[in-house]
Amino acid sequence: MSTTQRRYLREVAALLDKVVTVVTIDGKEFTGLLVGVKPENLSVCLSGAIDESGKSLHRVVLNGNVVAKVSAVEKPFDLKALSQRLEKVFPTMVRLYEGQGFIWVMEKIKVTEKGVVEGRGPAAERVQSVYTQFLKELEPKSTT
Repeated sequence: MSTTQRRYLREVAALLDKVVTVVTIDGKEFTGLLVGVKPENLSVCLSGAIDESGKSLHRVVLNGNVVAKVSAVEKPFDLKALSQRLEKVFPTMVRLYEGQGFIWVMEKIKVTEKGVVEGRGPAAERVQSVYTQFLKELEPKSTT
């Protein structure tokens, strides 16, 4: 498998457990949580889907032969920006594994878009604090 193919499959895999819109070759649209992808032909399985008429569907499986487009509905989490922020607090101790969706801090604290998922102690608490502040800064400012 070529580097390009592996990168493509990583990008498709990054959409798993995200809300996507799938457009079929005949123009039908389905929006739902992407819970499965068959890489060979891009067949997809959506959970909690809604079709273009607003009809709610528990599960939808679309054969890759009819899939024209798959697009992410939500903006992806910016791991790179978070790793740069962590690098300011933990210089030379931050490693970004963007393709795998995580950051290693001090080779013992694992951070994902959900926060600290591995690691304990004061350093992990500090990493979580940086993560929480990072999220707060991403929130839209209220104009009341």
